[in-house]
Amino acid sequence: MTDRYLSVAREGVHEIEIKRSRFRCALAPVSSEAAAREFIAARRRADPGARHHCHAFVLGPDGRTRRSSDDGEPAGTAGTPMLEVLRRRELTDTVAVVTRYFGGVLLGAGGLIRAYGQSVSDALEVVGVLEHRRLDLVEVAVGYDRAGRLENDLRASPYPVHATRFDERARFEIGLPPGAAPAFASWLADLTNGEATTTELGETWVQVP
Repeated sequence: MTDRYLSVAREGVHEIEIKRSRFRCALAPVSSEAAAREFIAARRRADPGARHHCHAFVLGPDGRTRRSSDDGEPAGTAGTPMLEVLRRRELTDTVAVVTRYFGGVLLGAGGLIRAYGQSVSDALEVVGVLEHRRLDLVEVAVGYDRAGRLENDLRASPYPVHATRFDERARFEIGLPPGAAPAFASWLADLTNGEATTTELGETWVQVP
């Protein structure tokens, strides 16, 4: 199981021109094939006058789901090089749509491959990427006499606090990198003299600034 992955940072559009043909690349973060295909359909609606709306997308933390389409361009000259850029940049949960407006000059198969790949690559430089990391979530519960000091120490530590809750005890939801639980348990026991309790809550993915 992977512990990190990269995705495009946000929706964005970037256009390049090659021999009078315009290649408009739209990128978006997506979490499902349905969302990717809706974004592709939206780009078709946004540029109804264009002949080609080629696309590629990769899904899942392991990048196992990969789809692409040449949308009428010669086979292998559009969707495949677009997908290769996403794969080479180790991106997933990302969809790219390149809309082409033909400028009257034939580019040939090699020219199209370079143009569609460059369109995605240049757009990624403009839009940016985000890193996502898998964290194991634990809930730490402690009496109120230790809560204030513990919260301060937690927020100053490398263990991110995701949520707090106060009922009969003070409770802090903490994210731990995979494999960090033993070290965290030892640190917590020393800090609270063994009075804090922990409950495993599963795992989550967080964006890394």
